[in-house]
Amino acid sequence: MIPTTSLFAPVDDDLRLLTDNLKNLVGARHPILAAAAEHLFEAGGKRVRPAIVLLVSRATMLDRDITPRHRRLAEITEMIHTASLVHDDVVDEAELRRSVPTVNSLFDNRVAVLAGDFLFAQSSWYLANLDNLEVVKLLSEVIRDFAEGEIQQGINRFDTSISLEAYLEKSYYKTASLIANSAKAAGVLSEQSAEVNHHLYNYGRNLGLAFQIVDDILDFTSPTEVLGKPSGSDLISGNITAPALFAMKENPYIEVLIEREFSQEGDIEKALDFIHSSQGILRSKELANQYGQSALKHLDCLASSPSKEVLIELVDYVLSRIY
Repeated sequence: MIPTTSLFAPVDDDLRLLTDNLKNLVGARHPILAAAAEHLFEAGGKRVRPAIVLLVSRATMLDRDITPRHRRLAEITEMIHTASLVHDDVVDEAELRRSVPTVNSLFDNRVAVLAGDFLFAQSSWYLANLDNLEVVKLLSEVIRDFAEGEIQQGINRFDTSISLEAYLEKSYYKTASLIANSAKAAGVLSEQSAEVNHHLYNYGRNLGLAFQIVDDILDFTSPTEVLGKPSGSDLISGNITAPALFAMKENPYIEVLIEREFSQEGDIEKALDFIHSSQGILRSKELANQYGQSALKHLDCLASSPSKEVLIELVDYVLSRIY
């Protein structure tokens, strides 16, 4: 697998600047919010989302340097993503993320919810200050989509009648919307044509869906120390993802275990065994690959550049995590 540091080479300097700026941007007046933000931005994320914004910015500006507004868009993207993770962890009652204690476990749920709200509010303020109505609309939609995705996930817990389409819609809301809309927003700031921006959106959408499906596969196949959370934790919390959906079609008994919310001893182990012995993981890999290949086609609209090459390699990087 390509290490992310070398993968993002054309924007490495941009990402270093972004990390320094994020802590200053939050500028929380309250010490607990400041401590929460500091912890979040130190927690060792790969910065994939702002990297995509910076790569699209450089791939669409070519011989011109990217503008302060492109950089600010990348920072806003990471703030929105981080805010969504904080709320996610509260809803999931997660104690670890990337093997680091979550804000809710370090402080408490109340502080975590407020920290997430604060980051959403700060990102909205900086977004408005970009003075570009189309970009404001694109990123505001992302914030709405996050809430929609959380609500759908909450309503569908342990619901074995959920369809693959509903799962993909929720995955779009929770993961792909940010990547799609921020990639398009970078194109808007570079004054690209509507057609190019449409392709940038679809690159992000397909990459985001592949990314989420891969994450959902890893929830079943990666050991706890790699995931930074217990294996199978999505299923345990009632979140039914692609591998389980495909496996249930082969073995309906998995539905029985899920519907009784793994209340009997050995239920979760049985369910995990059934999923591993089914075609569920293989079919999920095929689905992720389909979205990855679709993402690549939408890059044909860009002229050749080092940043475009990385956007192509990023698809391989996302898919290589499952092999």
